[in-house]
Amino acid sequence: MKEITVKSNDAGQRLDRFISKAVPLLPESLLQKYIRLKRIKLNGKGAKRDTRLNNGDVLQLYINDEFFDKPKEENSYLKVGKPKLDIVYEDENIILLDKKPGILCHSAGGWDYNTLIANVQAYLAQKGEWKPKEENSFSPALCNRIDRNTGGIVIGAKNAQALRIINEKIQSREIDKYYLLTVCGKPSPAQALLEDYLYKDDSKNQVFVKPANTPGAKIAKTEYRLLRSKGKLSLVECHLLTGRTHQIRVQMAHAGWPLLGDIKYGNPRMNRQFEEKGQALYSYKLRFDFESDAGILNYLNGKEFKVNRVDFAEKYFGLENLDI
Repeated sequence: MKEITVKSNDAGQRLDRFISKAVPLLPESLLQKYIRLKRIKLNGKGAKRDTRLNNGDVLQLYINDEFFDKPKEENSYLKVGKPKLDIVYEDENIILLDKKPGILCHSAGGWDYNTLIANVQAYLAQKGEWKPKEENSFSPALCNRIDRNTGGIVIGAKNAQALRIINEKIQSREIDKYYLLTVCGKPSPAQALLEDYLYKDDSKNQVFVKPANTPGAKIAKTEYRLLRSKGKLSLVECHLLTGRTHQIRVQMAHAGWPLLGDIKYGNPRMNRQFEEKGQALYSYKLRFDFESDAGILNYLNGKEFKVNRVDFAEKYFGLENLDI
């Protein structure tokens, strides 16, 4: 039990709002529950959540110690009362998640509990599959990241062995990733391999196609396949053979078919016409294609997983499912 004495600067606040600031890691759902159960007392008695506090009031908080820790990414899962996850696949070792555009995989500098990793850790902790107090160092982790404005499948590892194996397989390119994208125009030929040398300008956070002999330029290889065309737009599947920053966006734009909604590399006129402000790009499918031993994950070899739907594929091409 911890006690907090209300000071003059905090007088006049509602009980629940004061507690949410004083104990920032406590989920809103637990806060309201603890008030109802009188695990939060005001001057030794239960109180309603909208009770106004007075200078000198004493709060008795029967709340677990971990909720009083300083908020940081490592404990942000505590704040997640009801995890929000779109699970594509799950077993005892890994979990595949459909990350929606606009969601961060990890916090961007400051403390943020509305991230994919916080929701994954909260989900596993609440299921009892991960017990933080019993672990010395391991926490469930994401093996790959997808930009905030891009959606797609993210791999989560539930144990250290799975994390090590998946990271090794990603590094050796034994996990194939396929993307759906909507582009301006109609790619021709309908199927081809794009090979370019890409140079990343860190000062501009932008990538450019450069001659092969440009210092710092790296080869980028992307296979594309035209799936549908309708009016000024086309639905395309891309298979990454290399993993460069903004690879698909840059190569498709350089080839003459920029992604719809791409603010950095796209066609501003088309973006305005279709009122799109985020690139139509989705990592919709992955395949485990192990060429070497995968230990406890050997059972995944040859298996393929994909998301149920992609908004822009349905919006512009009427594809309610992805049987393509």
